[in-house]
This record gives sequence, C-alpha cells and structure tokens, in this order.
Amino acid sequence: MSIYKLPPGNVQISFSGGRTSGYLLHQVLEANGDLPDRVKVMFANTGREMPETLDFVHECSDRWGVNIIWVEYRRGDKKNTYDTVSHNSASRNGEPFAALIEARKYLPNVVTRFCTTDLKIRPMKKYLVDLGWDKWTAAVGIRADEAHRAKTDSKDRWQYWYPLLDDGATKREISAFWDKQPFDLRLNNALGKTPMGNCDLCFLKSEATLAMMAKIYPDRAQWWIDMEKMAGSTFRKDRNMENFVDFVGAQQDWVFDQQGYFCQSNDGECT
Repeated sequence: MSIYKLPPGNVQISFSGGRTSGYLLHQVLEANGDLPDRVKVMFANTGREMPETLDFVHECSDRWGVNIIWVEYRRGDKKNTYDTVSHNSASRNGEPFAALIEARKYLPNVVTRFCTTDLKIRPMKKYLVDLGWDKWTAAVGIRADEAHRAKTDSKDRWQYWYPLLDDGATKREISAFWDKQPFDLRLNNALGKTPMGNCDLCFLKSEATLAMMAKIYPDRAQWWIDMEKMAGSTFRKDRNMENFVDFVGAQQDWVFDQQGYFCQSNDGECT
C-alpha cells in the first residue's frame, strides 16, 4: 500500500505554500484521487508571504482540482478568531500579523515564537473544530533530511502524519519533481531551499537572507521596521531592523556575493 494512502478518520493537510508541502499534496492526490470530505487541505495566510507564494497555492488548487481552504487570523471581541479568505481577498500587507502584535503588545522572537502558533496553527484548528471535528490526523510536509523538525506526538486534538519522512523524500528529490512540472513556485530555489518562502523578512531567517531581501525589497522591510517602532522593541535582541536595513542599503553589491560577509545560519523554519 502507498505510503501516501490516507489514514482512517478526519485528515488535515497543511499547505505552507512551499515546494515541499506542494509535493506532499501532489503525492497524496496521486495515491488517493479526489479527496473525500473528511480531508481538508489548509493554507494559513499571515499577510507577509510573497505574492508568488499566494499565486502558487492558487495554482496548485486550480491545476490539481483540489479545494484549498485559506484562513487568516482575526482579533474580535477581545479574543482570537479567524476568517476564511481566497486568493483574491487574502491580506497582502501583513494585516493579520500586525493585528496579532497589537493584541499581544509585544513582538514574537526566537524564544517566544507565538506567530506560528497564533497565525497558523490555531486558526486552522478553530476552523476544523467549528466543522465539528473532535480528533484528526495532521499531515505535515517534513522531509527525511529535516527529520529533527518532526514532533513525535501532540497533546492537542490531532496526531501527526509525516508521509514524506516515511518515504525518505529529500529536498533533492522534491526539486527534481518540480523541475519536471509545467508550473512551479516562482521564487528562487537555491540548493533545494527557498529563501523568500514563509514570511518575507522573518527574524528566523539567516542574516544573509535578510540582507538580500532588504536590498531587493526595501519596501517589504518597512513593515518590519514599523512593527518594531509600534512595539517599542525588536524581533531580535541583537538587531534593530531599521539600522540593519540602512546598513545593508549602504553596502556595495559585491558584499552580497562574498561568502561569510553576512551570517548564513538560520534559527529555525516555520511549518
């Protein structure tokens, strides 16, 4: 039996908007055909994804004939909730993320990463609970070469399912898959990674990636500067975003091609 055959009961397939989760969805569709109503494919939009990511989610849905449910964080009546949106109506200027920061009164950081939980996991959970789901299996796109990111159990309503890990799928195989497809995520694929994926200038990305983003998209960096000013603090203790963007803007182009000029290490990835 195929590793990608659906387990019994309700199943949630998390689609982050990247190539790995897109590959996961494709393999599940190949193994099962049209998905039954007990399966929900979900994308949680923070408002800071690159427009190419939103286009990719929409194109996967359209080309593969699968319904992808788009949800966004909302704050109403002094409590966290969600709204369902579409490719046309999805936030593109960080509105859900800004609303969360305003409600929390402080910024997420490397130690307290509430952004992933509050902007992605909880809105998707609340949507499914509102459908009447009590328990379910959550399919997550964790590859075999990043097995350390896989959680072994959940204390919540779901249990995890990692078919890519079970299949031994790596970024090399996934990159090769997309090279053969008639469409792809229109963001740079560097050695199997997508530096512009997830939130555009996420504080967990490497200094080198953030420098590249700030150089190419200073307008997108401005949102992060504005959030730090609003909160009166910074996303990282060792980096003020406005000073960083100013520093990057003053550099000559050659520094972006010099290995080691900016730190290459990441602090983690969103799922």
